[in-house]
Amino acid sequence: MPDALESLWRTLCGVLGAHGAVVDGAASYAPGDFSIHFFLQLAVILIACRVVGWVGRVALGQPQVVGEMIAGVVLGPSLLGLIAPGLQGAIFPKETKNVLYAGAQLGVGLYMFLVGTTLRLDHFRSKAPSASVVSLAGIAAPFAVAVVLTPWLLGVPGLFAIGISQFNATLFLGACIALTAFPMLARIINERGLADSALGTLSLTAGAFDDAVSWCVLAIVLATFGGGAGVAILAIGGGIVWGALVLVFGPRLLAPLARAVERKDELTPPLLAVVLIAFCLSAFLMDAVGIHAIFGGFIMGVVMPRGRLTEEIRAKIEPVTVVLLLPMFFTYSGLNTRLDAVSSPALLLVAAVILAASVLAKGGACYLAARLAGEDNRTALGIGALMNSRGLMELIIINIGLQKGIIGPTLFAMLVLMAIVTTMMASPLFEWVYGRHGRASGALSEMPAR
Repeated sequence: MPDALESLWRTLCGVLGAHGAVVDGAASYAPGDFSIHFFLQLAVILIACRVVGWVGRVALGQPQVVGEMIAGVVLGPSLLGLIAPGLQGAIFPKETKNVLYAGAQLGVGLYMFLVGTTLRLDHFRSKAPSASVVSLAGIAAPFAVAVVLTPWLLGVPGLFAIGISQFNATLFLGACIALTAFPMLARIINERGLADSALGTLSLTAGAFDDAVSWCVLAIVLATFGGGAGVAILAIGGGIVWGALVLVFGPRLLAPLARAVERKDELTPPLLAVVLIAFCLSAFLMDAVGIHAIFGGFIMGVVMPRGRLTEEIRAKIEPVTVVLLLPMFFTYSGLNTRLDAVSSPALLLVAAVILAASVLAKGGACYLAARLAGEDNRTALGIGALMNSRGLMELIIINIGLQKGIIGPTLFAMLVLMAIVTTMMASPLFEWVYGRHGRASGALSEMPAR
């Protein structure tokens, strides 16, 4: 069947008048023909994400995003490239990778911008003492595990960049383990009506704070890795200055925009253009100083005035971002994921250790901290289950690590596996330890679709 599909592809290219060479058994095209690939790639990506996402929801009860994460790996060299390398290379030739990368970065940048618009600062104030205990445990334990694991991992060739310091490697690994899939966590909590519960408040507060710390640590690693003191000063100083300017002056500068939306009762095209310009400039400046565009997008989302403005932003931007742009990111990640690189018994052992350590460090530590903070066993187990999910946030951080040369393809594949497994664990584990009890009392609605 793969040979027949590859033959059909070559015939289609001939009918369309494509005029490229054949490289490694796959059709290769001149830059002028990249549009053919781009739109075909989008169609294939959307079909794969919808189909695999649907199967995940129906058969496994998983959120749509889990299926999309898996679909990205399916389209890459780990499955499609293994079964039909010619077909996979024809649809996703190396020459088009930069185009897909640009779309992927736009997708994650807008997604982090949207995440910023959902961040509720009142969660930080409502249950600060208990949440701080859970949050600190969710940070301290992963970084302690990273301190123990990193010297061993540095001894395995190809996992980290040659010459990377143990300090930077430890910080990066710790940030990866400490991350929580905050958007997924918030969606589960809000759609099940748990936002005002002890579990909801503690999880949202601790998850948001842990992610903030992880991104700050990543910013430090990016600022200090592979550059001199001047590069680090520019990155850290530029990030702090821009962040402070946005946080201090952003709300008052954006207030007229919010009033205009309230007055018109909609986000008109000119006003939407203003929002997107602000997002793009903030993302560009963070990229320019040497950190990453997603930081600029996120911080701009945080300062957007809440109310009708953010509701309209999400209504207009979120569907295209989630349905069209993010699948490009999942596929770009999948194209960089080579699970065959983790096929030897020694590397499988490393991957298993990373997974087990990540689960115990994050989920176990948050559970114990919640119990110490006075929460009952069921609530503490629910918090641990939700906090252990990594989701899209993990894929973002490890893609940055691979792009910047901090980690190699082998460790990238291991961390992709960790992200997928911990995300798949979250919903059924939460359902088992907490959700079924809530439904029995009639307090909770069904699990969200995504």
